[in-house]
Amino acid sequence: MNIEDFRDYCLAKPGATEEMPFDEDTLVFKVSGKMFALCSLSDYAKGIALKCDPEQAILLREQYEQVLPGYHMNKKHWNTVLPEAGLTFDFLKSLIDNSYSLVVSKLPKGKKPS
Repeated sequence: MNIEDFRDYCLAKPGATEEMPFDEDTLVFKVSGKMFALCSLSDYAKGIALKCDPEQAILLREQYEQVLPGYHMNKKHWNTVLPEAGLTFDFLKSLIDNSYSLVVSKLPKGKKPS
């Protein structure tokens, strides 16, 4: 999955926005102000950060060498996924879907996208 496909897929999620709150290089995708994905614009291949259920995060790291503990993130709740290292497009989409759904599930009812 290249960065354009990643960006398009994230922005297609209901209520998704993109921001650069940290610096000029880190692209962050949010829903109702909460992060569900981020990546470096200049070094995309080094990984995209995606939120994950803690137990599932461990299983994914054990099963796929392209899934690592979240770099500069809470390693219990975030994975870094190498998007250009051989994982299928459908698998990457499912990881993004999971991250988005996890964040939306924690939002108060009034902040959930319709």
